[in-house]
Amino acid sequence: MTEQSSSLQKIYSTVFEEELLKEIEEKCLTITAPAGQTLMNMGQPVSAVPIVLKGVAKVSRINDEGQEFLLYYVKEGEGCAIAFACGMMGQPSAIKSTVEEDITIMFVPLQKMEQWMTKYPSWKKFVMDTMVTEFIDVIKNIDNIAFKKMDDRLISYLKAKSRIIDSPLLNISHQQIADEMGTNRVVISRLLKKLENDKKLLLFRNQIKLLNEL
Repeated sequence: MTEQSSSLQKIYSTVFEEELLKEIEEKCLTITAPAGQTLMNMGQPVSAVPIVLKGVAKVSRINDEGQEFLLYYVKEGEGCAIAFACGMMGQPSAIKSTVEEDITIMFVPLQKMEQWMTKYPSWKKFVMDTMVTEFIDVIKNIDNIAFKKMDDRLISYLKAKSRIIDSPLLNISHQQIADEMGTNRVVISRLLKKLENDKKLLLFRNQIKLLNEL
């Protein structure tokens, strides 16, 4: 059994039909990529849609000034809702996707994705569940911006980041946090220092350790 086949069976044996699993293994390209590598850029044609077999990808938007804003993360066993939507509508990518944690990712050819929507009920359910779940994540992000104070947003951001990588130690700079939250570094540094003074986290060079009190 190949590594791809093993991963597919582990993640999707109770999700997809056996025949679909066989087609996925035959028709899909699987790659590995290190943290920091770009998987997809805004405006790029979508010829295949990604599904994460291992690791984490970050999905974001880039504005005209080049600022990046985090939308959501894609984890093991998940696909990217916006990539699905752009692919099905024949539109270029509306997002940038970057490897957050070393990744093994499978690309489903657009033609197969469309065929499987009518051929396999489990695939249609997977695509629709992905789109609903991740669009809700986007709405929650909008709610955070609209209704939460910046310090509360920062705490939510740090906790979410920690859950994604399953570790209290975050390898991230103040500037990266500011970029992903759509604010400036000075604001983030001030709030992080306050949280450290409140003994809720520890600050190191390009590292943050979350404490139980957070």
